[in-house]
Amino acid sequence: MQQEAAVPPGTKGGWAAARSQAPSAGPGTERPAATESVLDVGNMNDWQRKSPVDWETYVNKMVKVAAIEKHEYEGWVLTVDPVSASIVLATFLENEKVSISVVLGHAVQKVEILKEGDDEMKQRLSYIFAPEESKAYSPEELEKRKNNLKTWLETNHIPVTEQGESGRTLCVAGVLTIDPPYGPEECSSSNEIILSRVQDLIQGYLEKQQ
Repeated sequence: MQQEAAVPPGTKGGWAAARSQAPSAGPGTERPAATESVLDVGNMNDWQRKSPVDWETYVNKMVKVAAIEKHEYEGWVLTVDPVSASIVLATFLENEKVSISVVLGHAVQKVEILKEGDDEMKQRLSYIFAPEESKAYSPEELEKRKNNLKTWLETNHIPVTEQGESGRTLCVAGVLTIDPPYGPEECSSSNEIILSRVQDLIQGYLEKQQ
């Protein structure tokens, strides 16, 4: 996979886990005007102050990004880093190779949505950063594993929701995320106590399934 710019380092599941830490606009802050498919950004702070909900609307869509110094980028939005507001774009090349580029948040001036991603494209995009072990499962198997784990957590009175546009990530109590294929290693949280406890619970759950 060709990579044009390095994705900021972080723990597994860092993109999703960090969303709740994204800066939000304060009282009296003016939101930039937006049309149906074009977002004009007045300066770097305007884009960075967008909420995770705003950024989520661009995920799995083909966009054109106008940046400073008249640079333009096109690609499918994989995610927006909630800390730097940088946009991670994927472009599919020949032979199924993928080029990843990152447009730094402070450089973004305008984002235009060119095309909506269909279910097949969303699946292709979701597999780019998927752990190798999750690729051993079919989409149907991953969906079944997710639903079974979610049901088990709810049965044990543990609050859990689905996160992201495709709902691939499970979020436990708003402080921990579980990515495919939904094992202990795919848990991510800044709270080490909760992380350890949930990992132990999932390990016990999986052992009972065998």
